[in-house]
Amino acid sequence: MKFGGTSVADLDRIANAAARVKEEVDAGNDVIVTVSAMAGVTNQLVGYVDQTSPLYDAREYDAIVASGEQVTAGLMALRLQAMGLSARSWLGWQIPIRTNEIHGKARMEEIQTAEIEKRFAEGQVAVVAGFQGISPSNRITTLGRGGTDTTAVALAAAFKADRCDIYTDVDGVYTTDPRIVSKARKIDMISFEEMLELASQGAKVLQTRSVELAMNHGVRVQVRSSFDPSPGTMVVDEDEIVEQQVVSGIAYSRDEAKITLVRVKDQPGIAAAIFGPLSDSAINVDMIVQSVSADGQRTDMTFTVTKSDLGRALEVLETNRGEIGYEDLLSDDNVVKVSVIGVGMRSHAGVAQTMFRTLSEKGINIQVISTSEIKISTLISEDYTELALRALHTAYGLDAEDA
Repeated sequence: MKFGGTSVADLDRIANAAARVKEEVDAGNDVIVTVSAMAGVTNQLVGYVDQTSPLYDAREYDAIVASGEQVTAGLMALRLQAMGLSARSWLGWQIPIRTNEIHGKARMEEIQTAEIEKRFAEGQVAVVAGFQGISPSNRITTLGRGGTDTTAVALAAAFKADRCDIYTDVDGVYTTDPRIVSKARKIDMISFEEMLELASQGAKVLQTRSVELAMNHGVRVQVRSSFDPSPGTMVVDEDEIVEQQVVSGIAYSRDEAKITLVRVKDQPGIAAAIFGPLSDSAINVDMIVQSVSADGQRTDMTFTVTKSDLGRALEVLETNRGEIGYEDLLSDDNVVKVSVIGVGMRSHAGVAQTMFRTLSEKGINIQVISTSEIKISTLISEDYTELALRALHTAYGLDAEDA
């Protein structure tokens, strides 16, 4: 059972989460509880680090920011004890959760289960501080923002748990953002692949890395609300879903910026000249489209990067202008990526046509298109985000019947 920051934001919410834990224990289950820092605490700790040392030592950064989860784990264990349960808090190094040496975004390498399994035999609940582990040189490491989801799934895999419940402030995964589309509905069951695409394309419910881990280890994940007892969304292997929707959900990401290199020579090696320096600067390029001029000599190259990388990307391209040989460099950060996702696309034709026709009927211009086996993404002007989401949600038959 994983409880995020909003689910343990204060002592009352910790008590509420503890009551959910007691229900599972009373049902006869062995339970590992994984907790995040209380809402806002990690940001506060990161702020302290930045103010103290802008060019900080990553090892000390990890020692500081990992303390947020330590406090929550202790408070949760105390609360469970006050309710009459046997409970003990565990930090990453006490289990231990062994990671590599990369501070700030460490990857887990091994989780030892013997000690907690011994406590299970005594009827004890394990409360584990999420987001952290220990490096080969015995330093505290952290797994990157959102790392408690990853901790929870990794623990579920290591202990061969029946299920990993991720408790959050929403009651499941929705067909799209219900704050924008009132007719969005909760999905009862979704495949790992679809959830991975939704998460990577902008849906904020689960961390991409945790879904990847769940898929690799076959861990059934349930996304559910800390404040509503109803069942949430089960994320499972595709084979468990009897009848697949053609489209399961629509995600969007506002964190996009478009760059166009105008009239680049159309010759071998030009893509490497453009994307090589960007890669060397750790700038991730997402969607790419190329349009060749009528004479076949020149091409316009358009691609997207994250908004936070736009300034650096333009700087890199300006620096390499001589080698690339473009005539003009254009950029636009007033764009949004809208993605239609569903494993049913593999066996159904016309999914892309529906998307293009729907956007056309609403007068929305598509700037860039990219596709994968179960996803179609389009880049459009940010001004049309809400209109596009609502229109596509209706076009694919995703609207809730009673909305």
